[in-house]
Amino acid sequence: MLFNSFEFIFIFFPIVFIVYFTLNKFRLIKLGKLWIVLSSLFFYSWWNIAYLPLLLASLFFNFYLGKLLGRKDNTKQKALLTFGIIVNVALLGYFKYTDFFLANVNFLFKTTIDLFNLALPLAISFFTFQQIAYLVDAYRKETKDYSFFDYALFVTFFPQLIAGPIVYHAELIPQLEGLKGKILNYKNVAIGFFIFILGLFKKVAIADTFAAWANTGFANSASLTVAEGWITSLSYTMQLYFDFSGYSDMAIGLALMFNIRLPLNFNSPYKSLSIQEFWRRWHMTLNTFLTKYLYIPLGGSRKGVLRTYINIMIIFTVSGIWHGAGWTFIIWGVMHGIASCINRLWSRKQLKLPPLLAWFITFNFVNIAWVFFRATSVNQALEVLSSMFNIRNLRSQPTLDAQTALFNTPVDFLSTNFSVIQMISVVMIAGLLIAFFAKNTYELSKTRLTNSIVGSVYIAALIAVVVYLAFSSFSNSEFIYFNF
Repeated sequence: MLFNSFEFIFIFFPIVFIVYFTLNKFRLIKLGKLWIVLSSLFFYSWWNIAYLPLLLASLFFNFYLGKLLGRKDNTKQKALLTFGIIVNVALLGYFKYTDFFLANVNFLFKTTIDLFNLALPLAISFFTFQQIAYLVDAYRKETKDYSFFDYALFVTFFPQLIAGPIVYHAELIPQLEGLKGKILNYKNVAIGFFIFILGLFKKVAIADTFAAWANTGFANSASLTVAEGWITSLSYTMQLYFDFSGYSDMAIGLALMFNIRLPLNFNSPYKSLSIQEFWRRWHMTLNTFLTKYLYIPLGGSRKGVLRTYINIMIIFTVSGIWHGAGWTFIIWGVMHGIASCINRLWSRKQLKLPPLLAWFITFNFVNIAWVFFRATSVNQALEVLSSMFNIRNLRSQPTLDAQTALFNTPVDFLSTNFSVIQMISVVMIAGLLIAFFAKNTYELSKTRLTNSIVGSVYIAALIAVVVYLAFSSFSNSEFIYFNF
C-alpha cells in the first residue's frame, strides 16, 4: 500500500485515524495503541503477508533480548549484545546479500552455484538498523522498562516503517505516553496535512515526471549523446531528490497528525557547499545512526588523522552496502568516502572556495555519483558517464535535435504541441530552482502560511493537482527508498 495510492489516502488512513482518536476519546488508551500496532502490521502485510512472521519474530527477539541487556545484574551483557547484533545482521545479510555473494563467487572461481533469487523483505534494512540501535542503547542502560506494545509501536509505526526516518526509542516512545498526545490536535492535523500534501505533490507531480526520462536514458545507456547523458543523470538526480524528499515529508506529516513528531530526515541537501554539509542534510537519520553506532565506537576522530580517514571510509562503504547489494552501491559509497576525506583534509588546511564554486563542485560530484547509485551495473554507469563527457560526440552532432533525439518526440501538453525536450527544459529548470532556492517543507511549515486563507487556497490548489495526477499514469509508483 503506497502513500500515494487511493487505498491509503481514502480508505486506510481515514479509518485508522478516526478509530484511533475515537478510542482515545473514551480513554481506551491501550486499545488505541493496539489498534495502531495492528493497523501498521496490516499496512506491512499488504505488500506481502509472507514476510509478516519475519517482522514479528524480529520484534519478539529484539524486545526480549533488550530486556536482558537492560538488567543491571547481567554478567554476560557484551556476549548478549554481540549475539543480538550478529543475528540481526545475519538476517539482513541472508535476504539482501546472499545472491550478490554467490554471484561473485561464481565469477571469481568460475563455479555455477545456483542463486537463491531471494525477494527482499520490505523495510528489513530500516527495522534492522532501528532495532540494533535499541539493543546497543539497552546495553548502555539508556532504555526504560517499555511494554511490548510500546516497543512494537516504536518499530512498526506505519508512517516510518517502510523507508524511515530511522527513529530511536528515546525519540518516539516518550511521545506515546500521557493523555495529551492522545487527544485530537487540530493544529497538528492542519500542519501535518499541509506537509503530507506537499510531499505527495513532490512525488506524483515532480519525481515521477523525472523518473520517465531517467528510465529512458538508463535503458539506452550505450547510445546516449552528450546532451542525452546529462539529461539522464540530472533527471535521476532530480527524481531521487523529490522522491525521497516527498516520502520524508509524507511520513513526517502523517505522524504529526497522530501527534508524533518524527525527526527531520531531509534538509535541502542540494544547497550544500561541501560534501560534509551534504551528508548533514541528506538522509540525516542514517547519517546519525552510522555516526553514533559505528563511527564513534570505531574511534571517530580521536585516534589520529590516519585512523579518522579509515573510519570515514568504513562508514561510507557500509552506507553503500546498506543501500544495496551490488558493486555500483559500493563504488558510490567509496566515492563519497574519498570525497569526505578530501573535504576534511581541505578544511584542516583552512582552505576555502568561493561559495558558488564550492556549490558547483559539490552538486556535480553528487550528480556524477548518483549515476552509480541508479545504474544496474558498473558497465551501464560507465556508459552514461562516458556519454556525458564525450566531447568528440558533441562535435559530431552539433544540433540540438541530433543531441536529444532519444527524448525529442512530440507530446500533447495542455493542448499545445510541445516537444519532450522543451518540456524537459522547463521542468528541469523549475526543479533545479526549487531545489536550490525555495524554502523546504520544514521551513514552510514554520511560517504563517498554514494558518492563513492563503495557506488554505495553496493546499486546495495542491490537492487539485494531486487528484488530477492520481488519475493519470503517474499514480501508484513506488518510492525509490522502498527498494533498500
